[in-house]
Amino acid sequence: MAATLNVFVYGSLLADDVVGALLKRVPPSSPALLPDFHRFSIRGRVYPAILPLPKHTVSGKVLMGITVPELEVLDTFEDVEYTRTTVQVTLLDTSDKLEAEAYVWSNKHDPNLHGDWNFEEWKQKHMDDFLKMTVGFMEELEQPESKPRVATYESFYNQDGDNPPAS
Repeated sequence: MAATLNVFVYGSLLADDVVGALLKRVPPSSPALLPDFHRFSIRGRVYPAILPLPKHTVSGKVLMGITVPELEVLDTFEDVEYTRTTVQVTLLDTSDKLEAEAYVWSNKHDPNLHGDWNFEEWKQKHMDDFLKMTVGFMEELEQPESKPRVATYESFYNQDGDNPPAS
């Protein structure tokens, strides 16, 4: 059997619909905690970032059995803003410690990071649009000339109706 990995998710990928749009399946998952990290909100973005911060904990879940091609999709989706890092998480249901991949914000000194990010609030305010953007990203990814995710995100979220429709 091909090697698979576990991926700790803590933001938009907590939503099964977003994971399903990216991976074409919803892998088994388990609630987990990531010690000594903090989840920040990012000014101007609807998704969060994590950075190492002693005495803090990020709650999320571990997606189990992620294949290498699926990991490549997640890497592309997370883009250059994040660095995939191997972390140790604690599973909530068993207290087992587990190695998992996590996407850590690349810019440790980003002035746009602030406060804490709330998944329930995100679900209510942003999930529908984020899911549409994700579906668009996957359609784009399947094209030969695909754009990076940040470009897809920016073009999607800049459609505020400033431009008159082409007739």
